[in-house]
Amino acid sequence: MKKLKYILVFLFVSAFAKAQQLQSYIQEAAANNPEIQAFELRYNIAEEKVNEANWIPNTEFSAGYFVSEPETRVGAQRARIGFKQMLPWFGTITAKENYASSMADAEYVEVTIAKRKLALQVAQSYYMLYSIRAKQKVLDENIQLLETYERLALTSVEVGKASAVDVLRLQIRQNELQQQKEVLEEEFVAAQISFNNLLNQEENTLLETPIMMEIPTDDLVYNMDNLVLNPELLKYDKLYESVTQSELLNLREAQPMFGFGVDYLPVTGNDNSMFSDNGKDVLMPMVTMTIPIFNNRYKSITKQNELRQQEIEFQKSNQLNVLESAFAKANSLRNQAKIAFHTQEKNLKQARDAEQILVKNYETGTIDFNDVLDIQELQLKFQMNQIASIQMYYEQQAMMNYLINQP
Repeated sequence: MKKLKYILVFLFVSAFAKAQQLQSYIQEAAANNPEIQAFELRYNIAEEKVNEANWIPNTEFSAGYFVSEPETRVGAQRARIGFKQMLPWFGTITAKENYASSMADAEYVEVTIAKRKLALQVAQSYYMLYSIRAKQKVLDENIQLLETYERLALTSVEVGKASAVDVLRLQIRQNELQQQKEVLEEEFVAAQISFNNLLNQEENTLLETPIMMEIPTDDLVYNMDNLVLNPELLKYDKLYESVTQSELLNLREAQPMFGFGVDYLPVTGNDNSMFSDNGKDVLMPMVTMTIPIFNNRYKSITKQNELRQQEIEFQKSNQLNVLESAFAKANSLRNQAKIAFHTQEKNLKQARDAEQILVKNYETGTIDFNDVLDIQELQLKFQMNQIASIQMYYEQQAMMNYLINQP
C-alpha cells in the first residue's frame, strides 16, 4: 500500500513539474517570438492613432498684392493678408478618438489570439518531442531485449537446440530497430529546431523534455459555454463596436463645419481726399460655414456600416460553429486516445505474459525463436501505440484549452 502511495505521489510531482516546464516555455515564446512582437507593434501603432485623431484642419494663411490698385474713397488698396481656421462640428474629434480606440481594442484581441495560437503550437511541439524521446527509449529497451535473446540463441546453437538462422534473424531485427532509432534522432533534431524557433532562441539549444508521461485517470472537465470567451469570438465583438464608433463619427462628419478668420488690407491714403479715415487700413473679421447639402456620401456610409455589422454577426455565428465543431472533434480524439491507451496497456501485459512463457520454455529446451520475434514485435507495436496515444491525448487537451480559453 505504501509503495502505491509513493508511486502516486511521484506521478503527481512529475506531472506538476512537466506542466511548469511547459508553461515556462510558453511564457518564453510569448516574450521572444518575433510574430508576437510584430502583432504588439501593430497594436502600438493602433494606439498611437488615438493621438493622431486629435487634430483640426490646418490654419490657412493667404497673401496677395494688387497689381492694379483698386481705388476706394479712403485710398488705394495695395494688398490683402489673411488667415482662416476651420473647426469640425462639436464632438467630432472625440468621435475620431473613440473610433481609433475601438480599432486599437480590436488589434489587442489579435495579439491575444496570436499568443494563444503560439501557446498551442509550443504545447503540441513539446508533446511531439516527448513522443520521439519516449519511442527512442522503448527502442533501446527492445534492442537490449533482443541482445539478451541473441545470447540465448547462441547458447542454444552450441547445444544444438537452435540454428544459426535464428541468431541471424535476431541480429537483423536489432538492425531494424537501430535504424528506427536513428531515424527518430533525425526527427528529434528537426523538431527541436522548430521548437527553438518558436521560442526564438538558438536552434541547437538543449531542451528539457519528459521521457515518461501517463494519461490521468480523471480527465479535465470543460464547459462548452466558455467557448464564447474565446478571443476569436471576442474579436467580432470588438469589430462590431468599431463599426458602431465609425457610424457615430460619420454622423458627426455629416454636420456643418465652422470657420473664422481675418483679412487685413493696407490702404494708401489719397492726397485729394477730405475723409477723416483717409488712408486707414481695413481689418475684416470673417465667419465661414460649410454645409453638406449633397450628403449622399454620408448616407451611403451609414448603409455600409449597417451591412458591415450584419456581416460581423454572421461571421461570429459561423466562427462559433467552427469552434464548437473543433471542440467536439478534440474531445472525441482525446477520448479515443484514452481508450487506445488502455487497450494497448492490456495488450502489452498479455504480450509480456507470453514472453514469460517463452522464457520458461527455454529452460525446458523447447523455445521457438520465431515466436520470440513475433512477441517482441507485438510488444514494440503496443508500446509505440501507447506513446502515440499519450501524445494525442495531451495534444487534444491543449487544443481544448485553446478553444475554451484556459491557460
